[in-house]
Amino acid sequence: MKTAFIKQLSDITAAAWNSLTQDNNPFLKHEFLVALERHNCVGNSSGWLPHHIVVYADDGALIGAAPLYLKYNSYGEFVFDWSWAEAYQRNGLDYYPKLVGAIPFTPMTGERLLIATDADQQAVHSAILDAALQVADLYNASSIHWLFLTAAEKTRLQQQNLAIRLDCQYHWHNNDYKSFDDYLSRFSSRKRKNILKERRQIQEAGITFRIVHGPEITPQEWQLFHHYYCAIYDRKWGVPSLTLEFFEEIGRTLGNQVVLVLAYQQGDCIAAALNLRSDTTLYGRHWGCRDQIPALHFETCYYQGLEYCIQQGLKSFEPGTQGEHKIARGFLPVTTWSAHWIAHPEFRKAIEQFALAEATEIEKRVVALQQLSPFRSDVA
Repeated sequence: MKTAFIKQLSDITAAAWNSLTQDNNPFLKHEFLVALERHNCVGNSSGWLPHHIVVYADDGALIGAAPLYLKYNSYGEFVFDWSWAEAYQRNGLDYYPKLVGAIPFTPMTGERLLIATDADQQAVHSAILDAALQVADLYNASSIHWLFLTAAEKTRLQQQNLAIRLDCQYHWHNNDYKSFDDYLSRFSSRKRKNILKERRQIQEAGITFRIVHGPEITPQEWQLFHHYYCAIYDRKWGVPSLTLEFFEEIGRTLGNQVVLVLAYQQGDCIAAALNLRSDTTLYGRHWGCRDQIPALHFETCYYQGLEYCIQQGLKSFEPGTQGEHKIARGFLPVTTWSAHWIAHPEFRKAIEQFALAEATEIEKRVVALQQLSPFRSDVA
């Protein structure tokens, strides 16, 4: 078994890399990650410097990999460690650079240590972790952070004595709903009426919707979507990280895994929401609009996606991070995990203690939020 590092994913074939992914996860696919690199969404300008790990069997077959980035900031991670960086600075230490095993700008759970199903799982897992430590030593990195792990990965990394952080997101699960009406029939009366009212507002405003997949999306539609995407950041004094060319490329290369919701009023496209899908899950990513219309966000980003999942037989819908307002629409709180290796022994202890205390509060919060479920008590 041999381990190597690559600074551009195009050095690996798409077929070899994608053979390691599960559920056809779009964010882990070669096409998505290469597009980020090709169109400068990651690199020196963003502070995400690719240092991917690859593991080869003795016969040269790729049997393990991990998307890994050297970071000089904490932007685009969605697992917030600014206070850790400030603590390092107050003590005259450098927190950056650090290493992050994640999908840039994407708070979606998935495998971060990719291992071939027929390989020695423990051996390849250990090889990836050892390689990450080598990179950390090479760049004198303060830490390694594996973000939005699967439950199995969380357990494995916890057994390796990494500090585990918890957070909360809101996910929808398909209980074999036959239609959106069937879905709403499981709600309490008051919650159901609220959603019907929101959908009626959109209908009365004369707003209609069209869903298009990657190959069907025209250059004009991509330009309009990207304009709305950037406008959201302009209103929030942020910086958009993803370029028009990136979106256009994944529309071509990921095909029907790219799902764009377009909203129209009097013939004009007034809003758009971008989703990506795996074989089982729809992932809501970005949206934007021209006008602030009541319930437009809920319809474009949630209800259209829910109907799509029901029609397509998808098992779950992850609409992104944050937002307790999602609970009333059937997206229930779930726990997410990240794992953290800290080089400095004293800071390692302090962060481990912090993570344990934080986890206790997160667990309490998830239990409390679950009580806000809109579903009737007689519905499983």
